[in-house]
Amino acid sequence: MSHEPDLVLHSEVQLADLPLRPELVGVEPYGAPQLDVPVRLNVNENPYPPSDHVREAMGKAVGRAASGLNRYPDREALELRRDLAHYLGFGLGVDQVWAANGSNEVMVHLLQAFGGPGRKLMSFAPTYSMYPEYARGTNTEYVSVPRHADFTLDADLVCAAVEEHHPDLILIATPNNPTGTVVPVQVIAEICERVECLVIVDEAYQEFTELPEDSALALLPRYGHLIVIRTMSKAFAYAGGRLGYLAAASAVVDACRIVRLPYHLSTVSQVAARAALANAHEMLDQVEGLREASQGLQLWLRRMGLTVVASQANFCLFGRFSDRHAVWQGLLDRGVLVREIGPEGFLRVSVGTREELDGFKQALVEILPSAERMG
Repeated sequence: MSHEPDLVLHSEVQLADLPLRPELVGVEPYGAPQLDVPVRLNVNENPYPPSDHVREAMGKAVGRAASGLNRYPDREALELRRDLAHYLGFGLGVDQVWAANGSNEVMVHLLQAFGGPGRKLMSFAPTYSMYPEYARGTNTEYVSVPRHADFTLDADLVCAAVEEHHPDLILIATPNNPTGTVVPVQVIAEICERVECLVIVDEAYQEFTELPEDSALALLPRYGHLIVIRTMSKAFAYAGGRLGYLAAASAVVDACRIVRLPYHLSTVSQVAARAALANAHEMLDQVEGLREASQGLQLWLRRMGLTVVASQANFCLFGRFSDRHAVWQGLLDRGVLVREIGPEGFLRVSVGTREELDGFKQALVEILPSAERMG
């Protein structure tokens, strides 16, 4: 008779059997639904893929790099960071730019460096639903302060919240996700004048605004505690490339270098992103049209009798529905996927191609007669 211990199959182990961190028990993984439907307008992507010319340039760059894939990549990504600094302008140098796998990893680096146990991150609700996830993952306390009723922010609101909660970092998204509302640069400047904590400005959708050059980047020479985050996922039509970056004082970049994992950006990631940046004009070719389509979509939704939050991004909130999930499901049943997120009663729709927006409008027109509105 065998005296070997009974083997436990991996398939029999449940999450509850594992020594998960207590604060993670019962938490669901983050993620918008990824459903194979004809019209996907739920994650604020640029709906137009890179052109044949840009795809060819990326392919050639990756092909050239493939001969050296037996070697580790440049762990400092210096050439990529230099190209990003050139793209941003504002006199930025390579030592003032940091890049990572999406702006998500950039934020995690910042919280690994400046957050953690006993530290506090504050943001302003409603805002991007991943912010508290970044805090939780780095054992940083997260504080959420309500925005004004119209979802805007001003310096008095922010500074009063800083005085009350004493955060180590504050995080301001402009345009804000999911509302699309902006915080003017002069407001950011006033906040920087009045607070001593780190001020992180998330400009993921800045290229879609009416004045994309009106950026908090212009304030960096004046404020060493200001950090501006950008991404190539949205306007750059590069969501699958996973490339986010920040601009700040070189000391902030040095802090990120301390906490980043070795070789966190692969050679393929670096050379493909550089090829995209070398063709920035072409990659951003659809931005103006998407900006106009966003404003046109908001106007159409208002004409349909809906409440719409004025947005300067490639998405908007519309409603308000007594049962927004029923409206969301009704759209999905018709092959249209939007996002059930944000303030009560609202849904968020991204700007897609003309054909996708036509499909969304047709589906919504069919649903609206039976959709109850909030008072």
